[in-house]
Amino acid sequence: MRGSSHLARLRVQLVLTRIMLPDVQRKIETVLGMGIASTRRLTGGSISEAYSAHLADGRPVFIKTNPHANPRMFTCEAQGLAWLAQPRAITIPTVIAVSDETSQGPHFLVLEWIASAERSVNFDEQLGEQLATLHASVPNTFGLEYDNFIATLEQSNTPHESWADFYTTCRLEPQLQRAVDNARVPRAWTNSFASLFSRMEELVGAPESPARLHGDLWSGNLHTDTQGNPCLIDPAVYGGHREIDLAMLNLFGDPGPRFLSTYNECYPLAPGAEERVALYQLYPLLVHVNLFGGHYVGSVEQTLKQYL
Repeated sequence: MRGSSHLARLRVQLVLTRIMLPDVQRKIETVLGMGIASTRRLTGGSISEAYSAHLADGRPVFIKTNPHANPRMFTCEAQGLAWLAQPRAITIPTVIAVSDETSQGPHFLVLEWIASAERSVNFDEQLGEQLATLHASVPNTFGLEYDNFIATLEQSNTPHESWADFYTTCRLEPQLQRAVDNARVPRAWTNSFASLFSRMEELVGAPESPARLHGDLWSGNLHTDTQGNPCLIDPAVYGGHREIDLAMLNLFGDPGPRFLSTYNECYPLAPGAEERVALYQLYPLLVHVNLFGGHYVGSVEQTLKQYL
């Protein structure tokens, strides 16, 4: 009915133009030490509310807030962005302010505003070269000094010397246990994965140094900067095997044909990398099982069969 559709459009418009809640704005202004001149609600985020805003000094900024999130989530994201930015390999938004995780909410993250342009003509080559440079900036260990989050799920980063041990105990086992405990997958999966874990040392390939990983590298977290060059957002960082970043981008992205060839030219992958893609897609697939369920359960089953 026309009246119903008009009402629906009106409701959508009201949501899109909704201003930031006053208590959120006041807290951000207190931390920044200046007022916020204007805000505009953005769409597209599935976890947090997002706003473009202008500060009283005229600077444009990006603001995320979530009244229901773990208070550590934005702190970890701010730390992760700073960690990714250290080698200056690829555009990363600068953190302007973040809420104190020990304080009462609301909690928030304020970043520099990076206006996205159309992808440059050599975007794929840039991404391949810059991601290779990022990965070649070697952290001290597999893991990180602190645990963090992938989406809203807690992610263990206990340091390990062995990548096979880290991938098993800090990535696959926790997500599998969460899925079993929440009855998203059959309990029999525990035995199937135990068989996989017993072979992990041989499956992960030749030893490599840890790489500086984005950790949640899919198309939604791959943006452009003002010149159309690659820009990374929303990380779930840690030191890990670089092939897992590539495997996730292959799973939930659309890297162009020149991306991987350029990456390989800059930082050649070890023999057998193509055979390990599915192995490293198990982690993001299990994460999606825990977040969304549905057909991702079947995707994990099909992937797991390749190694049993």
